[in-house]
Amino acid sequence: MVDFQQIPSPCYVMEEKLLRRNLSLIRQVKESAGVNIILAFKAFALWKSFPIIKEYIPYSTASSKYEARLAFEEMGSLAHTYSPAYTENDFPDILKYSSHITFNSLSQFERFWPKVKASGQKISCGLRINPEYSEVSTDLYNPCAPGSRMGVVNELLGDSLPEGIEGLHFHTLCESSSYDTEKTLDVVEKRFGRFLPHIKWLNMGGGHLMTRKGYDIEHLVKTLKAFKERHPNLEVIMEPGSAFAWQTGFLLTTVVDIVENHGIKTAIIDASFTCHMPDCLEMPYKPVIRGAYQEPQPGKPTYRIGGNSCLSGDFMGDWSFDKPLKVGDNLVFEDMIHYTIVKTTMFNGIPHPSLALWSKENELVLYRSFGYEDYKCRMS
Repeated sequence: MVDFQQIPSPCYVMEEKLLRRNLSLIRQVKESAGVNIILAFKAFALWKSFPIIKEYIPYSTASSKYEARLAFEEMGSLAHTYSPAYTENDFPDILKYSSHITFNSLSQFERFWPKVKASGQKISCGLRINPEYSEVSTDLYNPCAPGSRMGVVNELLGDSLPEGIEGLHFHTLCESSSYDTEKTLDVVEKRFGRFLPHIKWLNMGGGHLMTRKGYDIEHLVKTLKAFKERHPNLEVIMEPGSAFAWQTGFLLTTVVDIVENHGIKTAIIDASFTCHMPDCLEMPYKPVIRGAYQEPQPGKPTYRIGGNSCLSGDFMGDWSFDKPLKVGDNLVFEDMIHYTIVKTTMFNGIPHPSLALWSKENELVLYRSFGYEDYKCRMS
């Protein structure tokens, strides 16, 4: 039983027992299906918990040079790295900390493949493909929406892949089911099947929410085994993020004021949706509050929940409670570990822009730049 009296407010709290439950299931799928499942830092990068993660899963996937370095330093292994676009400045670190590098476009591969060869490192290069099929209904999270910048579509590829491409990568899912995985694999085989006998690995990306209650694990394993039987030359890689930290913890907050205007009561908390729960506003989705009714109930005390920033839209509603809220009450927002935490820091390990002044003397005064230590400190 979690003792809220020991926890400062606001605070993200991950529960080790719940994390280990997820990790055990993921390892079970990995071993039963004979695939490689790796942790996606874009969804979960709480590196002080990596000693626990490494007991079950030793590898990870990165989306930037900072995430790749974190894999090397804290997971103790080189990263499977993918980014929509690499830069000349970042690529030396990408080379240094990666075992696999996936390119988002043919032009990016052509630009950086000579650097991979010149490095003399044993790095396996891949190309992200866009099957132009996805079951994701929210465009914000749909990598296959019309005109998507993610991956190379079939019509841009000929009968063979460029020299140096050893693998293909696709990511089309978001908190999806095993049946969505099966449908996607069918499309990939139909549109890109000509390449599969000639590559070493296929990365199925993330979005496989195998730790969600009701997910058909047996069907997933059956699907993966059948695919591997059809393509015995391929190492199959999956890189879920949410599945690792799904339902493993909460955000503890405290009610600091209650205001009422035109019959609408708002409980203001010591946290913020825009600062601390940005996915709620982006998706949007309404998080579960422990002990509250998810929808308003006639006759029960009902409140909007307001954040403590000055943004007018920093609120969500409405929840009902069995008893009226009062200042000092704790509100516990469930399932706030995956994505939520990384989106309050440097999502994907993408650094904050520098801060500078262009002086009246026409000179740049650089106030502050942000580096890897800033990223790592925010995730510690």
